[in-house]
Amino acid sequence: MRRPSDMPIIKRPPSSRATNEHHYSLRRSPAGAYYTDDDDDDERAPRRTGRDGGSRTFGSRVALWFAGLFATLLVVGALIVGYALVVMGPQLPSLDALTNYQPKVPLRVYSADHVLLGEFGEERRSLVRFADIPDVMKKAVLAIEDYRFYEHGGVDFVGILRAGVADLLHGGARQGASTITMQVARNFFLSSEKTYTRKIYEMLLAYKIEKALTKDQILELYMNQIYLGQRAYGFAAAARVYFGKDLKDVTLAEAAMLAGLPKAPSAYNPVVNPKRAKVRQEYILKRMLEIGYITQQQYDQAVKEEIHVRTPGNQYAVHGEYVAEMVRQMMYAQYKDETYTRGLTVTTTINAADQEAAYQAVRRGIMDYERRHGYRGPEGFVALPPAGDERDEAIDDAFADHPDNGDLQSAVVLAVSPTAVDVQFVGGATATINGAGLRFAAGALSARASATLKIKPGSIVRVMKDARSAWQIVQLPQVEGALVAVAPQDGAIRSLVGGFDFNKSKFNHVTQAWRQPGSSFKPFIYSASLEKGLGPATIINDAPLYFPPSVPGGQPWEPKDDDQPDGPMPMRTALQRSKNLVSIRILASIGTSYAQDYVTQRFGFDPAKTPPYLPMALGAGLVTPLQLAAGYAVFANGGFKVDPYLIAEVDDARGQALQKAQPVVAGASATRTIDARNAYVMNSLLHTVATAGTGAGTNALGRGDLQGKTGTTNEAKDGWFAGYQQSLVAVAWMGFDQPKSLGSREFGAQLALPIWVNYMRTALNGVPEQQMAMPDGLTTIDGELYYADRTPGAGFVASVDFNPAASPTVSANDALGSAGAAGLTPPPVTPEEKRQIIDMFEGNKP
Repeated sequence: MRRPSDMPIIKRPPSSRATNEHHYSLRRSPAGAYYTDDDDDDERAPRRTGRDGGSRTFGSRVALWFAGLFATLLVVGALIVGYALVVMGPQLPSLDALTNYQPKVPLRVYSADHVLLGEFGEERRSLVRFADIPDVMKKAVLAIEDYRFYEHGGVDFVGILRAGVADLLHGGARQGASTITMQVARNFFLSSEKTYTRKIYEMLLAYKIEKALTKDQILELYMNQIYLGQRAYGFAAAARVYFGKDLKDVTLAEAAMLAGLPKAPSAYNPVVNPKRAKVRQEYILKRMLEIGYITQQQYDQAVKEEIHVRTPGNQYAVHGEYVAEMVRQMMYAQYKDETYTRGLTVTTTINAADQEAAYQAVRRGIMDYERRHGYRGPEGFVALPPAGDERDEAIDDAFADHPDNGDLQSAVVLAVSPTAVDVQFVGGATATINGAGLRFAAGALSARASATLKIKPGSIVRVMKDARSAWQIVQLPQVEGALVAVAPQDGAIRSLVGGFDFNKSKFNHVTQAWRQPGSSFKPFIYSASLEKGLGPATIINDAPLYFPPSVPGGQPWEPKDDDQPDGPMPMRTALQRSKNLVSIRILASIGTSYAQDYVTQRFGFDPAKTPPYLPMALGAGLVTPLQLAAGYAVFANGGFKVDPYLIAEVDDARGQALQKAQPVVAGASATRTIDARNAYVMNSLLHTVATAGTGAGTNALGRGDLQGKTGTTNEAKDGWFAGYQQSLVAVAWMGFDQPKSLGSREFGAQLALPIWVNYMRTALNGVPEQQMAMPDGLTTIDGELYYADRTPGAGFVASVDFNPAASPTVSANDALGSAGAAGLTPPPVTPEEKRQIIDMFEGNKP
């Protein structure tokens, strides 16, 4: 039936139909997957028979005779259906599954600014009202599935006749005649078996559905429930899965591609089969043009439009995989299996823009480290058959074991020369890498390269685009990294990246990695010393230390710095330059037991992982990045302990709040754990570190309100930077999962500080500078800070002079404890520890 191009897609239903269209409310129903096993389309042009203006051939006359016979049978069939409606109608099932629509709705995790971070459930589904489905999506679906939907009464006899004629003319079953209403009937109430009895029931149910619901309601059910691959049910979920956007934002080209999925979700999946998906899309666009749904200009533009399909590892606009997984674990601990079906919506404390900045900062920092340490060679090799389908299949098989990793794409090398490398990607696209793009792997292109290093045809390599969108050879990192940012006022987690890539390793380094913090732990020892009368002006000797062995033949301990001892210096300078020997003398002067009590009770560190021995001054205990961030938050907020939390609110499927966070707030309900004077002095000391000391890299941000401290552990196994501005604390870490040296020339300032700076550049953009106000009880003498009740000559400790050689009772064993000079080693993560991590974030709910 020909339609003018300006004819609206939706006809008003006849007045005899239900009139509750504008008051109908869809709720929930059992899940069901739609697969159209007899769609009424044929993607190949029909063959002509006979000649224009000539006499009909014998074959065509026979076909027409059969068509007439088929039409007669169709009338008889209609009478049979009418009779069946009277006889079998009372046996038809109730339509409660449709009128009380209750699908399985997954758990969804959102940022504080309502950006989707992840979802979990058997089915990905986003319910959308009929009025909110874009017209272009409705047109695309009707064009290919049932363009007479608004003209028939549930069973399209005209369509059946058309399909029958087409089948007779072309031989075999070429077209189907199932209407959208029949598909709804089949998939809600019937099996997928192909029998005449089932077909009759399907028709009868279609009539019953048409009497109970309006056309718009039926189409809404169909478009919300149909299975479209990748665990996506309904077109709203599919738009999110395949294109990473809301259904209302899809283009004509994207809508046509989605409309092609019901026939065979796996065969026309644009992720797995992009070529077949494109062919199907163009066929649907042609159908829309023929019917009059779109103009020739719209058709031409849609055919040419480049479709950007999201890969399975990049389905969301923001990389919050570690955050989403933490939420899933917390919800499952409370709701068990209902977590995945009851439609819970969790709003986190994450800021979407900051979260993406954290992800990019961690990846950039790790990739920079990889570049400094050289190319290791291709990831694998595939034997390349001669060009053609066989080669493409071999390459696709290779990608199955080497999936893309974010912007690090897998590629198979097709051809190699010293100046250019040709590669092929998933889907068949190719590229040539040359110039600066080969610099990192130049050694692998040499004729003298070893077998494991050499790049040759068939090599599987990693490539990514640089700032100018030019391809470059890179490699999948072995090193790991993490970043977490916390609001010091209440502990809200603003950003959390637990590793380089969640799909590569689901181990969350922010919460699960117990690592030595190195010198980033020194500020807590300095803070403890302020309560013992020391201050920034206290003079301490930066001189060699020697602890004799406790027993004959034992090992002495001689702690060292990376540079030469500089003799007596004030405490401020010692922290600025991160002097190990000074830190040990400070800890020895205040007492290890006192210091352990102080840092665990006031900052929340684990006593079992912070043993009371002198290496504690060098950060030889164990902390997680999240614990360290919580500790620095006490300095940032003026002395109050806050508990990190991730979940702001949990709502049910109706939008009713089930839980709301009630965090303690610094200066209000939070407990003060250190003196306001202490927090201010530490803020001053850490500002010196961040501007003129080991953390001077923060000057790149051009701000005057930053504080922080670097950290590098023994043999450079861990690199840290912990720092803050009054509104945000962030901790960055880098290291190997199996601790080993990151390199003799690697320090926290080169490893973690750049990650922190790149993150803060975005997170503090637009945030005004803010200085901590000096509290009462402090005074300034000769430009240095003192407690007013501990000034020089009146309680202030002017100098510290600890010499173990003068204390024969202090041995290496006394100083080190059972852990030795290296300190504690990271323990494996236990189930109990995982439970404690979950409990940590559950503590703020009512």
